[in-house]
Amino acid sequence: MDKKYSCYCGLYCENCAVKVKVEPAAKVLYDEMKIAGFEDIISFIPDGEGFWTFLKGMADDGVCVSCRDGSSDPGCVIRICAQEKGGEMCALCGEYPCEKLAVILQRHSLLESDNVLLRDKGWEAWGYLQDERQRSGFVYTDAINESKSGG
Repeated sequence: MDKKYSCYCGLYCENCAVKVKVEPAAKVLYDEMKIAGFEDIISFIPDGEGFWTFLKGMADDGVCVSCRDGSSDPGCVIRICAQEKGGEMCALCGEYPCEKLAVILQRHSLLESDNVLLRDKGWEAWGYLQDERQRSGFVYTDAINESKSGG
């Protein structure tokens, strides 16, 4: 587990569907389009250059790292709160759980128990869980799929 992929709310970006599914697909698409000669016709396609730059960026650099490392919504109230308090993770805050987390806790059914694990057992136990999920092919998609995955 790499801490840079942990979000303030307790999600782990290495288990995100974007990171697990979209980034690898972008790499394949970019490579195939490059082989097919897309760069040679880019100027004839409306917004082609913008798309090509975006796709190349996804293929080369990925979509994001985590909100702790500068990706995601800069206006996220959870992120702003954690940064203002200088906190590593919401679960480690003395006010956890607070109303700022209500929506995300509802959307991701495993998040509350993950945060309790982090708070009670520490980073090593939380990281082990995230690594195990990653090895098993688990991805965060929505609350329904997470509960079926046994996270």
